[in-house]
Amino acid sequence: MTVIHAAKARSVWDSRGRPTIEVEITTAAGTACAIAPAGASRGEREAHELRDADHLGVDIACATFDREIAPCLLGMAVDAQTTIDARLIAIDGTETRGRLGANTLIATSMAVAHAAARANGLPLYQWLLADRKLPALPMPEIQILGGGAHAERRIDLQDLMVVPVGADDWPTALRWCAAVYRAARALLDASHSLRGVADEGGFFPNVGGDAAALELLTRAIDHAGYRPGDQLVISLDVAASQFYTPHGYLPAGAAQALASSEWIERLVGWCRCYPIRLVEDPADQNDLGGFQAFRHALPSCRVVGDDLVTTRAEDIRAAARCGAIDAALIKPNQVGTLSEAKSAFDACLASNVMPIVSARSGETEDVTIAHLATGWGAAMLKVGSIARGERTAKWNEMLRISEALGHPPLHPIY
Repeated sequence: MTVIHAAKARSVWDSRGRPTIEVEITTAAGTACAIAPAGASRGEREAHELRDADHLGVDIACATFDREIAPCLLGMAVDAQTTIDARLIAIDGTETRGRLGANTLIATSMAVAHAAARANGLPLYQWLLADRKLPALPMPEIQILGGGAHAERRIDLQDLMVVPVGADDWPTALRWCAAVYRAARALLDASHSLRGVADEGGFFPNVGGDAAALELLTRAIDHAGYRPGDQLVISLDVAASQFYTPHGYLPAGAAQALASSEWIERLVGWCRCYPIRLVEDPADQNDLGGFQAFRHALPSCRVVGDDLVTTRAEDIRAAARCGAIDAALIKPNQVGTLSEAKSAFDACLASNVMPIVSARSGETEDVTIAHLATGWGAAMLKVGSIARGERTAKWNEMLRISEALGHPPLHPIY
């Protein structure tokens, strides 16, 4: 049995220039680290981070780890993930994970997983796979254009992404998406519409609203030499809670707030005009009827829950039962530990909901998410764009995993 004999935390930096917490776990087999990500667009039920008085620093989180968590980890079997996670939850003692912080807990939980894999002489994805066979790798979902909370609300839609549904393997999938990314840049340059890069590496354009952005992305797929709707499809993160008000939905340029039915009708119209096959958070997190109406209107389109379910098993099951979603994001830092995230993942499988393992807008060089998506057998992996080091670190890790496994096929998403 390999036990933990040292643990410490430190403050490091994320992709938005903000501090985040890294946890280091040491056993006789060596040292393993993991870094907590952070989101900008958050659901109401998302677990709480522990930050300093400036709402940015993590010095308090690091000190709390050293004082309360590290002593409890010493001597524990490193491969007892569920036991360790349960202890972390018990030490925190709150429903929101706010006393120790979900950022502290997830960094600890991920570092323990890496240390356990190292102690067993395996990469993390293989340790998670155990003796299971892997029939397919997760399909990548890659941002090309960014908006919403990630890009100063230049457009309402938060993520306009492509999914290479016609690609045979990871190298091909990434090559196709990179070509679309470059084509989008060329189109934006030609029209003098490029105004910067969003948090997750996609371009944020100065165009005439959401429909114009969708038109641009469809053209970019075509200009890259691929067939929109066949080889590559569009996936949206609407993040509708970001522009929902007590009076209804208020997208940019609207003269007045739209009722739920009016907003859903507008969104359905876009999906019928453009090759959109997945839509995340089409309605506000408290507008269950909006989710249901959208899914009923477009049964061929995957409806993905994020703010609605925040990686909680019970919420995923409830949303599936009432027909609101048929896919869900799994973001481990939304709940605080890998064990809880895995329970949400398993709830997806049991409820016929497609699980999409997802990174956050504030990321680092940490590649844990690629191993979780592979080892758990996720249908899709959402990381951001195919630019910026904190994003390419994950995509390149998936290339290495794919190569090690002999380049398996990609998971079908329909």
